[in-house]
Amino acid sequence: MFSFRKKHASRFDSDDIEQQEAKIQELRAALGPLSSSGKKYCTEACLRRYLEARNWNVDKSRKMLEESLKWRTAYRPEDIRWPEISVESETGKMYRASFVDREGRTVVIMRPAKQNTSSHEGQVRFLVYTLENAILSLPEDQEKMVWLIDFTGWTLANATPIKTARECANILQNHYPERLAIGILFNPPKVFEAFWKVVKHFLDPKSIQKVNFVYLKNEESMKILHKYIDPEVLPVEFGGKNNVVYSHEEYSKLMVKDDIKMASFWASDTKTDHVNKVINEHSVPEVTQQSSLVAAKAS
Repeated sequence: MFSFRKKHASRFDSDDIEQQEAKIQELRAALGPLSSSGKKYCTEACLRRYLEARNWNVDKSRKMLEESLKWRTAYRPEDIRWPEISVESETGKMYRASFVDREGRTVVIMRPAKQNTSSHEGQVRFLVYTLENAILSLPEDQEKMVWLIDFTGWTLANATPIKTARECANILQNHYPERLAIGILFNPPKVFEAFWKVVKHFLDPKSIQKVNFVYLKNEESMKILHKYIDPEVLPVEFGGKNNVVYSHEEYSKLMVKDDIKMASFWASDTKTDHVNKVINEHSVPEVTQQSSLVAAKAS
């Protein structure tokens, strides 16, 4: 009698650090040569996020990341500046909070009832600008942000057009994977349920699992909010003790300063890419530039 033992391919353990590192290196090799800005974007933390988004499948992660690099080259999210989209923020419908969550992560506050424009492109670029700014503000040891969405006063008249909602969902999921830690939908009205059923079709299961419905008059649901954000820093309208109020004038000053930080962060890479393009036209190998210590924030 002969005994045949079936060979099994080694299974990937997502909790095994060594296996994770091997996948990250495999993905980096699969990407091939990158531009200077591409190198800055594709940090280890960035590669890890794309791998997590595709269940550590290197080929799928590579395709996803390559699409993001193409999108960033065409859309230039890092070049959007406050004066271009400031009108979108006049009512305080979306902004980076002055406080952070219990883990030090950036909190983005959204108030859809304060919608003040009808420009599809303007609203999409405003979202991208806010995301880039929130990422730039993350501590070096953090990769994700918290969304706090206040539905006070919201009606279907304030609902984002399906076309805009679809594009925003596409950008969020395909080009900012694993950036959302938790999403708090605060006091959504009954009528929102119908809109949510439509929007859910644009979201992946992972994103849906991160969304929590919280109601001010429901103590149990408020515990979810307090788990992530200390009531001492939470604004009064969210049931906290912080009397902070959005000021468009003050926020604008902050964003102008952040625009300088953003420009400074990417400027050297823009110059290097231009120089490398000229050099490559003369068949000289590309010059490699050291990545910045804050590169993980941009990716």
